[in-house]
Amino acid sequence: MFVSDIRMMEHKITALVRLALEDMGYDLVRVLLQGKERRTVQIMAERRDWAAMGVDDCALLSRAVSAILDVADPIAGPYMLEVSSPGLDRPLIRAEDFNRFVGHETRLETVRPIGGRRRFQGRLLGLTGEGAVRLALPEGEEVVVPWADVAKAKLVVGDGPIAKRRK
Repeated sequence: MFVSDIRMMEHKITALVRLALEDMGYDLVRVLLQGKERRTVQIMAERRDWAAMGVDDCALLSRAVSAILDVADPIAGPYMLEVSSPGLDRPLIRAEDFNRFVGHETRLETVRPIGGRRRFQGRLLGLTGEGAVRLALPEGEEVVVPWADVAKAKLVVGDGPIAKRRK
């Protein structure tokens, strides 16, 4: 299966489960399809009230998503369903994630070099009006990464996210 086929299947699964999760009080963070022989469908979700996700939340979502996927049958062959929360080192996927976690230490990778680099780590400053991601680097510089050039971004476990979770 080609990468484009995997992405299309992830989009299809997203379309199938997003509204059901929202109706249950959860936001879909990410759908990830992994593996070749034995596929794994990872559904990452969080509570809309931003309370911590528990095992019961994951079990509830797993049953709901499993029923939806059983009826729609978007995946050929066997697969394993994995439902999880984003965790403290959560990936930043949606535009709102980049504004919600302003001030947190963030690791970001780009699809092409920007200023000769593809990997950055710094304090997240949010999005510009044009939708580019702004990071304050430890060297005192600021880097602006166009949204289309963000390959991966995630929070770095440290005092910021942990302190916020404890409040």
